Amino acid sequence: MEPVRGPISEGGGGAVKDQQGKERIYQGYFKMPLHYPRYSKSDYETMPEWKLDCLLSEYGIPIAGDVEQKRKFAMGAFLWSR
Repeated sequence: MEPVRGPISEGGGGAVKDQQGKERIYQGYFKMPLHYPRYSKSDYETMPEWKLDCLLSEYGIPIAGDVEQKRKFAMGAFLWSR
């Protein structure tokens, strides 16, 4: 499959043509897993660093910093106010 240039290519993703010539979108870096994480604020506050690293890498989110920065980022990204 040959990459097709387009606006998505600039953001790390792109499109390819399949064997039938139809254009298919692929994601370059960000990944959307099947299930959205369902952790509570208290879960994130006590989550070990290795688990935070696994969660963030599952979504293709590179994060550097200490465990508190990772917790803060995860809570901001995955918790929704009700």
